[in-house]
Amino acid sequence: MKSLDSPLSISPAFRPPASPVARPSPVVRLGRASVFTLRYWASTEVHVFAMAVAANILLSLVPFLIVMVSFCERVLRWHEATNAIYFALNDAFPGVLGDFIVRNVRATVASRPFQLVPLLLLLVTANGIFVPLEVAFNRVWGCRGNRNYFMNQAVSLGLIFLCGGLFLLSMTLTALDARFVAQLSGAGRFLAGFAGIAAFKIAAVPISMLTLFFAYWLLPNCKVPFRKVIPAAVWVGLTLEAIKYVDLLTWPWLRAKLTVEYGPFVYSVTILLYGFVSSMIVLAGAEWAARHAAGTPEDAAVRLEL
Repeated sequence: MKSLDSPLSISPAFRPPASPVARPSPVVRLGRASVFTLRYWASTEVHVFAMAVAANILLSLVPFLIVMVSFCERVLRWHEATNAIYFALNDAFPGVLGDFIVRNVRATVASRPFQLVPLLLLLVTANGIFVPLEVAFNRVWGCRGNRNYFMNQAVSLGLIFLCGGLFLLSMTLTALDARFVAQLSGAGRFLAGFAGIAAFKIAAVPISMLTLFFAYWLLPNCKVPFRKVIPAAVWVGLTLEAIKYVDLLTWPWLRAKLTVEYGPFVYSVTILLYGFVSSMIVLAGAEWAARHAAGTPEDAAVRLEL
Protein backbone atom coordinates (compact mmCIF):
# COMPACT_ATOMS: atom_id res chain seq x y z
CA MET A 1 0.00 0.00 0.00
CA LYS A 2 1.40 3.38 -1.01
CA SER A 3 2.06 6.00 1.60
CA LEU A 4 -0.09 9.10 1.51
CA ASP A 5 3.07 11.19 1.91
CA SER A 6 4.52 9.83 -1.32
CA PRO A 7 4.35 12.13 -4.33
CA LEU A 8 3.00 9.21 -6.34
CA SER A 9 -0.12 9.15 -4.20
CA ILE A 10 -1.30 12.50 -5.56
CA SER A 11 -2.70 12.47 -9.04
CA PRO A 12 -1.23 15.12 -11.34
CA ALA A 13 -4.75 16.25 -12.16
CA PHE A 14 -5.32 17.27 -8.54
CA ARG A 15 -1.97 18.95 -7.95
CA PRO A 16 -2.20 22.72 -7.35
CA PRO A 17 -0.86 24.80 -10.24
CA ALA A 18 2.56 26.35 -9.78
CA SER A 19 2.36 29.94 -8.69
CA PRO A 20 3.47 32.27 -11.51
CA VAL A 21 6.71 34.13 -10.96
CA ALA A 22 6.00 37.84 -10.84
CA ARG A 23 7.94 39.74 -13.50
CA PRO A 24 9.74 42.78 -12.08
CA SER A 25 8.44 46.15 -13.15
CA PRO A 26 10.39 48.16 -15.75
CA VAL A 27 11.56 50.52 -13.01
CA VAL A 28 12.97 47.62 -10.97
CA ARG A 29 14.68 46.12 -14.01
CA LEU A 30 16.15 49.51 -14.92
CA GLY A 31 17.41 49.89 -11.38
CA ARG A 32 19.07 46.46 -11.45
CA ALA A 33 20.66 47.19 -14.81
CA SER A 34 21.91 50.54 -13.53
CA VAL A 35 23.57 48.84 -10.56
CA PHE A 36 25.59 46.59 -12.86
CA THR A 37 26.44 49.54 -15.13
CA LEU A 38 27.65 51.59 -12.15
CA ARG A 39 29.68 48.61 -10.98
CA TYR A 40 31.20 48.39 -14.46
CA TRP A 41 31.99 52.11 -14.45
CA ALA A 42 33.69 51.72 -11.06
CA SER A 43 36.27 49.39 -12.60
CA THR A 44 39.70 51.00 -12.94
CA GLU A 45 40.38 49.55 -16.37
CA VAL A 46 37.15 51.06 -17.74
CA HIS A 47 38.45 54.52 -16.81
CA VAL A 48 41.74 53.67 -18.50
CA PHE A 49 39.93 52.61 -21.68
CA ALA A 50 37.69 55.70 -21.64
CA MET A 51 40.63 58.06 -21.15
CA ALA A 52 42.54 56.33 -23.96
CA VAL A 53 39.54 56.74 -26.27
CA ALA A 54 39.15 60.40 -25.22
CA ALA A 55 42.84 61.09 -25.91
CA ASN A 56 42.50 59.54 -29.36
CA ILE A 57 39.38 61.62 -30.00
CA LEU A 58 41.46 64.71 -29.24
CA LEU A 59 44.18 63.53 -31.63
CA SER A 60 41.87 62.21 -34.35
CA LEU A 61 39.12 64.83 -34.47
CA VAL A 62 40.91 67.50 -36.48
CA PRO A 63 42.52 65.11 -39.03
CA PHE A 64 39.16 63.46 -39.65
CA LEU A 65 37.45 66.83 -40.12
CA ILE A 66 40.20 68.06 -42.45
CA VAL A 67 39.76 64.96 -44.63
CA MET A 68 35.97 65.32 -44.73
CA VAL A 69 35.99 69.07 -45.45
CA SER A 70 38.75 68.77 -48.06
CA PHE A 71 36.89 65.97 -49.83
CA CYS A 72 33.65 67.96 -49.95
CA GLU A 73 35.34 71.25 -50.84
CA ARG A 74 38.03 70.16 -53.30
CA VAL A 75 36.74 66.89 -54.80
CA LEU A 76 32.95 67.18 -54.73
CA ARG A 77 33.01 71.00 -54.79
CA TRP A 78 29.84 70.94 -52.76
CA HIS A 79 29.78 73.95 -50.47
CA GLU A 80 26.42 73.00 -48.93
CA ALA A 81 27.91 69.76 -47.58
CA THR A 82 30.88 71.69 -46.18
CA ASN A 83 28.52 74.10 -44.44
CA ALA A 84 26.59 71.10 -43.07
CA ILE A 85 29.82 69.78 -41.53
CA TYR A 86 30.45 73.12 -39.86
CA PHE A 87 26.85 73.14 -38.68
CA ALA A 88 27.34 69.68 -37.17
CA LEU A 89 30.44 70.89 -35.32
CA ASN A 90 28.55 73.82 -33.82
CA ASP A 91 25.80 71.41 -32.80
CA ALA A 92 28.23 68.96 -31.17
CA PHE A 93 30.39 71.51 -29.35
CA PRO A 94 28.78 74.39 -27.47
CA GLY A 95 29.42 78.10 -27.87
CA VAL A 96 32.84 79.41 -28.73
CA LEU A 97 34.35 75.91 -28.66
CA GLY A 98 32.49 74.98 -31.84
CA ASP A 99 33.44 78.32 -33.41
CA PHE A 100 37.08 77.70 -32.49
CA ILE A 101 37.13 74.28 -34.16
CA VAL A 102 35.30 75.50 -37.27
CA ARG A 103 37.59 78.51 -37.65
CA ASN A 104 40.78 76.43 -37.42
CA VAL A 105 39.54 73.63 -39.70
CA ARG A 106 38.43 76.21 -42.27
CA ALA A 107 41.83 77.95 -42.12
CA THR A 108 43.76 74.69 -42.38
CA VAL A 109 41.82 73.49 -45.43
CA ALA A 110 42.14 76.88 -47.15
CA SER A 111 45.89 77.11 -46.55
CA ARG A 112 46.89 73.86 -48.28
CA PRO A 113 46.28 72.45 -51.77
CA PHE A 114 44.45 69.20 -52.20
CA GLN A 115 46.89 66.27 -52.10
CA LEU A 116 45.80 62.66 -51.89
CA VAL A 117 48.76 61.18 -49.97
CA PRO A 118 48.64 63.63 -47.03
CA LEU A 119 44.90 63.11 -46.78
CA LEU A 120 45.38 59.34 -46.63
CA LEU A 121 47.98 59.77 -43.89
CA LEU A 122 45.53 61.95 -41.96
CA LEU A 123 42.91 59.24 -42.41
CA VAL A 124 45.28 56.64 -40.94
CA THR A 125 45.95 58.98 -38.02
CA ALA A 126 42.23 59.32 -37.38
CA ASN A 127 41.68 55.60 -36.77
CA GLY A 128 43.56 55.53 -33.45
CA ILE A 129 40.28 55.75 -31.57
CA PHE A 130 39.45 52.14 -32.45
CA VAL A 131 42.51 50.59 -30.78
CA PRO A 132 41.37 51.08 -27.15
CA LEU A 133 37.76 50.52 -28.14
CA GLU A 134 38.55 47.08 -29.53
CA VAL A 135 40.41 46.06 -26.34
CA ALA A 136 37.50 47.30 -24.20
CA PHE A 137 34.89 45.52 -26.34
CA ASN A 138 36.91 42.30 -26.29
CA ARG A 139 36.96 42.39 -22.50
CA VAL A 140 33.22 43.01 -22.34
CA TRP A 141 32.33 40.17 -24.72
CA GLY A 142 34.87 37.75 -23.27
CA CYS A 143 36.87 37.38 -26.49
CA ARG A 144 39.91 35.14 -26.21
CA GLY A 145 42.39 37.77 -27.34
CA ASN A 146 42.94 41.01 -29.19
CA ARG A 147 43.89 41.40 -32.81
CA ASN A 148 47.50 42.18 -33.53
CA TYR A 149 48.28 45.80 -34.30
CA PHE A 150 48.23 45.45 -38.08
CA MET A 151 44.93 43.58 -38.14
CA ASN A 152 43.48 46.18 -35.79
CA GLN A 153 44.64 48.93 -38.11
CA ALA A 154 43.07 47.16 -41.10
CA VAL A 155 39.71 46.78 -39.33
CA SER A 156 39.94 50.32 -37.96
CA LEU A 157 40.67 51.73 -41.41
CA GLY A 158 37.63 49.93 -42.78
CA LEU A 159 35.50 51.38 -39.97
CA ILE A 160 36.94 54.84 -40.65
CA PHE A 161 35.85 54.62 -44.29
CA LEU A 162 32.47 53.26 -43.21
CA CYS A 163 31.94 55.91 -40.53
CA GLY A 164 33.26 58.62 -42.84
CA GLY A 165 30.83 57.52 -45.54
CA LEU A 166 27.94 57.55 -43.09
CA PHE A 167 29.02 60.96 -41.80
CA LEU A 168 29.20 62.27 -45.35
CA LEU A 169 25.77 60.78 -46.09
CA SER A 170 24.37 62.51 -43.03
CA MET A 171 25.84 65.84 -44.10
CA THR A 172 24.55 65.34 -47.65
CA LEU A 173 21.02 64.66 -46.45
CA THR A 174 21.22 67.70 -44.18
CA ALA A 175 22.36 69.93 -47.02
CA LEU A 176 19.72 68.62 -49.43
CA ASP A 177 16.84 68.87 -46.94
CA ALA A 178 17.74 72.35 -45.74
CA ARG A 179 18.19 73.59 -49.30
CA PHE A 180 14.88 72.09 -50.44
CA VAL A 181 12.88 73.51 -47.53
CA ALA A 182 14.55 76.89 -47.89
CA GLN A 183 13.50 77.04 -51.55
CA LEU A 184 9.92 76.10 -50.65
CA SER A 185 9.77 78.75 -47.96
CA GLY A 186 10.97 81.52 -50.21
CA ALA A 187 14.40 81.46 -48.55
CA GLY A 188 13.00 82.81 -45.31
CA ARG A 189 15.85 83.11 -42.85
CA PHE A 190 14.03 81.86 -39.75
CA LEU A 191 12.27 78.97 -41.46
CA ALA A 192 15.41 78.01 -43.36
CA GLY A 193 17.39 77.94 -40.11
CA PHE A 194 14.74 75.85 -38.40
CA ALA A 195 14.62 73.52 -41.40
CA GLY A 196 18.40 73.12 -41.23
CA ILE A 197 18.27 72.12 -37.57
CA ALA A 198 15.37 69.72 -38.12
CA ALA A 199 16.98 68.18 -41.21
CA PHE A 200 20.25 67.71 -39.38
CA LYS A 201 18.61 65.98 -36.41
CA ILE A 202 16.50 63.74 -38.64
CA ALA A 203 19.55 62.67 -40.64
CA ALA A 204 22.29 62.68 -38.01
CA VAL A 205 20.71 60.82 -35.09
CA PRO A 206 19.78 57.60 -36.98
CA ILE A 207 23.14 57.58 -38.75
CA SER A 208 24.98 58.00 -35.45
CA MET A 209 23.03 54.99 -34.16
CA LEU A 210 24.03 53.05 -37.28
CA THR A 211 27.68 54.01 -36.72
CA LEU A 212 27.50 52.77 -33.13
CA PHE A 213 25.89 49.54 -34.33
CA PHE A 214 28.74 48.81 -36.74
CA ALA A 215 31.34 49.58 -34.06
CA TYR A 216 29.62 47.32 -31.51
CA TRP A 217 29.17 44.54 -34.03
CA LEU A 218 32.39 44.55 -36.10
CA LEU A 219 35.09 45.77 -33.73
CA PRO A 220 35.20 42.91 -31.17
CA ASN A 221 37.56 40.08 -32.04
CA CYS A 222 34.84 37.44 -31.71
CA LYS A 223 31.41 36.75 -33.10
CA VAL A 224 28.84 39.15 -31.67
CA PRO A 225 25.08 38.56 -32.23
CA PHE A 226 24.04 41.64 -34.17
CA ARG A 227 20.48 41.58 -32.81
CA LYS A 228 21.83 42.07 -29.28
CA VAL A 229 23.70 45.28 -30.11
CA ILE A 230 20.84 47.03 -31.91
CA PRO A 231 19.06 48.21 -28.72
CA ALA A 232 22.37 49.35 -27.22
CA ALA A 233 23.20 51.37 -30.34
CA VAL A 234 19.77 53.04 -30.26
CA TRP A 235 19.86 53.93 -26.56
CA VAL A 236 23.46 55.11 -26.62
CA GLY A 237 22.74 57.25 -29.68
CA LEU A 238 19.78 58.88 -27.92
CA THR A 239 21.82 59.35 -24.73
CA LEU A 240 24.67 61.04 -26.59
CA GLU A 241 22.14 63.35 -28.25
CA ALA A 242 20.69 64.26 -24.84
CA ILE A 243 24.19 64.89 -23.46
CA LYS A 244 24.58 67.72 -25.99
CA TYR A 245 21.88 69.72 -24.22
CA VAL A 246 23.53 69.08 -20.85
CA ASP A 247 26.73 70.43 -22.39
CA LEU A 248 24.91 73.59 -23.50
CA LEU A 249 23.65 74.19 -19.97
CA THR A 250 26.95 73.52 -18.22
CA TRP A 251 29.29 75.08 -20.79
CA PRO A 252 29.41 78.65 -19.35
CA TRP A 253 30.29 77.37 -15.86
CA LEU A 254 32.69 74.73 -17.22
CA ARG A 255 34.48 77.19 -19.48
CA ALA A 256 34.98 79.68 -16.63
CA LYS A 257 36.30 76.92 -14.37
CA LEU A 258 38.65 75.40 -16.95
CA THR A 259 39.92 78.81 -18.09
CA VAL A 260 41.13 79.52 -14.55
CA GLU A 261 42.73 76.10 -14.20
CA TYR A 262 44.17 75.50 -17.68
CA GLY A 263 44.43 78.92 -19.34
CA PRO A 264 45.17 78.63 -23.08
CA PHE A 265 44.59 74.86 -23.04
CA VAL A 266 40.93 75.21 -22.12
CA TYR A 267 39.59 73.98 -25.48
CA SER A 268 41.83 70.89 -25.59
CA VAL A 269 40.87 69.96 -22.02
CA THR A 270 37.18 70.49 -22.81
CA ILE A 271 37.33 68.15 -25.83
CA LEU A 272 39.16 65.61 -23.65
CA LEU A 273 36.47 65.78 -20.94
CA TYR A 274 33.61 65.55 -23.43
CA GLY A 275 35.36 62.61 -25.08
CA PHE A 276 35.80 60.88 -21.73
CA VAL A 277 32.11 61.21 -20.80
CA SER A 278 30.99 60.05 -24.26
CA SER A 279 33.40 57.10 -24.12
CA MET A 280 32.04 55.99 -20.75
CA ILE A 281 28.53 55.99 -22.23
CA VAL A 282 29.64 54.03 -25.31
CA LEU A 283 31.45 51.46 -23.14
CA ALA A 284 28.39 51.17 -20.90
CA GLY A 285 26.30 50.39 -23.98
CA ALA A 286 28.67 47.58 -24.95
CA GLU A 287 28.58 46.20 -21.39
CA TRP A 288 24.77 46.31 -21.36
CA ALA A 289 24.59 44.51 -24.72
CA ALA A 290 26.95 41.77 -23.52
CA ARG A 291 25.02 41.37 -20.26
CA HIS A 292 21.74 41.20 -22.18
CA ALA A 293 23.19 38.57 -24.53
CA ALA A 294 24.38 36.50 -21.55
CA GLY A 295 20.78 36.13 -20.39
CA THR A 296 21.01 37.26 -16.77
CA PRO A 297 22.93 40.05 -15.05
CA GLU A 298 24.63 37.50 -12.80
CA ASP A 299 25.94 35.48 -15.74
CA ALA A 300 27.16 38.65 -17.44
CA ALA A 301 28.91 39.77 -14.27
CA VAL A 302 30.70 36.44 -13.95
CA ARG A 303 31.71 36.62 -17.61
CA LEU A 304 33.13 40.10 -17.13
CA GLU A 305 35.12 38.92 -14.12
CA LEU A 306 36.79 36.32 -16.33
